[in-house]
Parts: sequence; C-alpha cells; structure tokens
Amino acid sequence: MSLEFENVSYSYNGVSRRGNYQPPAKKFSLNALSFKIKSGICTALTGENGSGKTTLGKLCAGILKPDKGRVLVAGEDIAPLTLGQIGERAGYLFQNPERQIFAPTVLEDLTFPALIAGEDEAEACERGREMLDMMQLFGLENRSVFRLSGGEKQRLALAGLLMRNPRLLILDEPTTGIDAANRERLGKILRERQKDGVTVLLITHDINFADKYCDSRLTIDEGALC
Repeated sequence: MSLEFENVSYSYNGVSRRGNYQPPAKKFSLNALSFKIKSGICTALTGENGSGKTTLGKLCAGILKPDKGRVLVAGEDIAPLTLGQIGERAGYLFQNPERQIFAPTVLEDLTFPALIAGEDEAEACERGREMLDMMQLFGLENRSVFRLSGGEKQRLALAGLLMRNPRLLILDEPTTGIDAANRERLGKILRERQKDGVTVLLITHDINFADKYCDSRLTIDEGALC
C-alpha cells in the first residue's frame, strides 16, 4: 500500500486541544513536503528532536490534517476519511505505548478490538496467543498491563497493531526500551510483512536499526525534507 505526500504543509497555531491559546515557544511548520513510498518498502524517517518527525507521522495516519496539500494512501486522499476508515488501512504506533494499551490484561488488550469487530472469541484468543509468542510475550497473557515493563508495553502495543494486519505501518520510535534480541526480532517481523506488500514508515533515532532493516531514508530538518 503506497504512501504519498503532495505539497503537504502543516503549522501549529498555538491552540491546545482544550481550546486554550498557548503561544508556541517556537513557531513550527512543515513546508510543502512531497515524497512517495511504494508498496512493500520500509522507509526510515530520521531527524533531530523537534524536527517534525512525529508531526509527519500523525499526518500519515490522519490524526492531523494538512493545511495544504494531500496525503494519499494507496492513491486515495485520506482527508475526507474518518480515523476508523483510515485505521482499516494504516496502523500507527505512538511514541508512548501506554496510549495504546487500555484493557486490564495482556490478552484482553490484544483481543478486544477483534471481539468488538465480531470475531469469534476462540479464534481471537488463538491469534492473540500467536502474536504474544511472536513478540516474546507468551506466558504473560493474564498479567495486568500495569505490571509490564516499559519494553513489554512497547512489544504489546506493537503486537496489538500487527494483530489488525494493516497494510501501512507508521511506527514512531518502535525500538525504544527494547533489547537487542527483540530489536532483531522486530526487524525480521517487518521484513516478513514487507514480503506481503506491507509498507512501513519507521520514525527513529536508531540509525543502526534503520540501516539494517530499511530500504530507504527520509531526513527532516526544521519541517523540511533534506
């Protein structure tokens, strides 16, 4: 599933989500960004803190809407789509995994979206256990999510994302808190997904991981690609 930006611009206006005006410490904007990632390609997005990486990722996922230009997923402008409709195609991993973990136990967290969608409970649980095994979380299915380590939470959030089988993955710092063995495992999982045509945008400071597992790289600096 391809991902494309056509002259996308976005700026923060100093208005918080609560509606209160908050003058930004530094004016920030993304300026007329254009690029295309073909289906099945893993692309790293790198840059310094505050350069616009996370903002760009949220535009890809429809969490933010561009001020100008278009974000295209599989050739379709996602601006008119709801987050639910975009979520059927794209999966977004937040920097903080706790934003994506909400059920009491590990297995419940994995299976809840499938059950809401009408999937058979036994089948959902079987898929969930397979996903836990893949992410080295097997045996933790009944553990409270509040008793997980930071790395375990990160892997659970990734497992929940992969459980939905999105055709586009937007991963914001997915290797944070994960040890070397599990970084290697994640890289291999992404490669396997690519073989099935899944496209990956990997937002990362982990240059070694990007060099090993990504096919290309975009670098952003103060809101512009360079």
